[in-house]
Amino acid sequence: MKNDFAIGCLLVATMATGAFAATTVLTGASTESWTVTNYYKQAVYDPKESKIGEIDDVLVDKSGKITGLVIGVGGFLGAGEKDVIVPFTAVKTAKKNDKWWLTLDETKDELKGAPGFKYDRASTIWVPEKK
Repeated sequence: MKNDFAIGCLLVATMATGAFAATTVLTGASTESWTVTNYYKQAVYDPKESKIGEIDDVLVDKSGKITGLVIGVGGFLGAGEKDVIVPFTAVKTAKKNDKWWLTLDETKDELKGAPGFKYDRASTIWVPEKK
């Protein structure tokens, strides 16, 4: 009976250890990686270096891939601002005067004409604005 109990405990311990062994961890961060803070709440500029707006959210799909960026355009101090979604790949990084810039090949006026979105807290997703 004691042997059965000991074998059972050993089996449970082995199974639990196996679950942890399946977890994959990184031993370091790639020098090519950027953090979300390099995007979130950062200004985005057009090709002529005019400010378009600020990134209000980063959209991630179920597989963990960043798919889009929500950019707030127009308005003043958030009032009258319109949130638009652009593909993540549309925003480029550039280094100027030892500072990283986020650029988009669109102007503020072009984005003001794009469909707007509102964040729905109940469903925790961005939904099209109702006109």
